[in-house]
Amino acid sequence: MTPSTPVQDLATQWSSARKLYPVYFEMAREFAIEVKPCAELESGVETPGKDAVEHANQWIEHMDGAIQVHQLRQFLQTSAAVSQEGLVTLLQHFLAKPNKTDAIRDKIDFLLVQQFSQIAPAGLDDATVDLAYVANAMEPVLGAIELKPPVWLNSLDRVLDAARKCKSLDELLHGGVLEQGRKAKGLAGELFYLPVALAAFTRFGYLMRRAFFRLMLGDLNLILDGLTELEDRGIETIDCRRAQFSAQEPVVRLRMICQSWKVMFQAEYSSGSPLRMLVDLRASVEHALGRGKGPEGDGKPKPDAAAKAAAPAKAAVAAKPLVAQAKPAAAKPAPPPAAKAAVPPVAKAAIPVAAAKAGAGPATAKTAMAKPAAAPAKAVTPAGSKAKAAAAPQAEAPEFEVSRSPGWDPESASQPPKKK
Repeated sequence: MTPSTPVQDLATQWSSARKLYPVYFEMAREFAIEVKPCAELESGVETPGKDAVEHANQWIEHMDGAIQVHQLRQFLQTSAAVSQEGLVTLLQHFLAKPNKTDAIRDKIDFLLVQQFSQIAPAGLDDATVDLAYVANAMEPVLGAIELKPPVWLNSLDRVLDAARKCKSLDELLHGGVLEQGRKAKGLAGELFYLPVALAAFTRFGYLMRRAFFRLMLGDLNLILDGLTELEDRGIETIDCRRAQFSAQEPVVRLRMICQSWKVMFQAEYSSGSPLRMLVDLRASVEHALGRGKGPEGDGKPKPDAAAKAAAPAKAAVAAKPLVAQAKPAAAKPAPPPAAKAAVPPVAKAAIPVAAAKAGAGPATAKTAMAKPAAAPAKAVTPAGSKAKAAAAPQAEAPEFEVSRSPGWDPESASQPPKKK
C-alpha cells in the first residue's frame, strides 16, 4: 500500500507551484506554447486537497518539458516578471527533480550562473572569483560545500585559460574553446550535481561570460575604429555581404548599427546569427582596410545589375531593427512592401543581464534591451497570444554558440570517474 503524502510535502509542493505558475504562464504566452490555464492554481486556494496539488504538479511538469533552455534564458534576461526569489524558486525546483535530463541540467547550469551573477558585486575581479568565493555566495541555494574538488574539475580551469588567451570573438566562438566547456559538462554525468561540482560550474560559467563580454566589446571597438579610419580615407561604402548587408554598405550606417549594438550588448547576451554578423562585420571592415581575407563566396556567380541596385534598399530594411530609431542623414527611396529583412533582428537575441554586471561598469543588472512591440493577448489560452512568438521555436541554442566546433579529446586525468 502506498503511504499518503505528508501534509507538509503537499503544502511545499503547492507553494512552489503557485510561485512557478505566473512565470510559466507568461512564458507560454511569450513563446506561443499551447497550454490551458490551470484552474486549481488560478483559484488562489491557500489549502487545496491532494487532487488539486497533483493536478497543479502535472501542469508544472508539462511546462517543464515544453519550455526549452534557450527560451528560459531569453525570458529571464529580458523580462522583469521574475524576481530574485523567483529565480531561486526555479533553481530549487529543477534541483529537486529526481530524474534530470540533459535539458534540465542545462537549465540548472544557466540558473546557477544567473543567480551568482545577480548577487555578485559590480566590479568583482576575476582573481577574486575562486571556488571558495562562489561556494560561500551560493551557500543559501546549494548548502555548505566541502571544498575538495575532484581532479576532473581541473579541466574547467584549462578551458578558462584558453578563453583568456583568445584575441577575438571569432577565435572564442570557433576555436574549440566553447566545445571544450560543453564536453566537460557532458562528461560529468550525474557527478555534475555534486555540490562542489555545481559551484565549480557556476564559477566557470560566470567567468566565461565575462571573457565573452570583453571580447565582444573589444570587437565592437575595433570595428568602430576601423570605420573611422575608412572615413578618414574618404571611403564611404564597403562590401559587407558576408555580414548579411549589401555589397556597398554605407559606413555611416554601419557606425550607427555598431553604436546601437554597443549599448545593447552592455545589457544583454546574444547567441546565433547576431554574433555571426558581428564577427563577419569585423572581417569585412578589416578587408576594406586591406588587412584581412576577401569576402566569402567570391567564387559564386555575381549578382546582376538589378540585384545590385536593390541591395542597398534591402540592407536599409534589414538594418532597421538593429538601429532602433536612428536613421541615416541621407534620404533613400523607401523599399517595396514585399522586401524582407535579410538581417535577423538583434532584438530577439538574449545576452545575460549579468554580463553587464560582470564586465561593464556603467551598466546595471536591471538594464534590459527594448523588445519589439507585442500584440496584446486575445485569449486566456497562451497559444497565439503574441505574434512574435510564432518565430520563437528553434533549435536549442547553447550559450555563446554560433556554430559547432571540432571535437575535443580531453586528457584522461580530466575525465570524471565513471559511476559504478
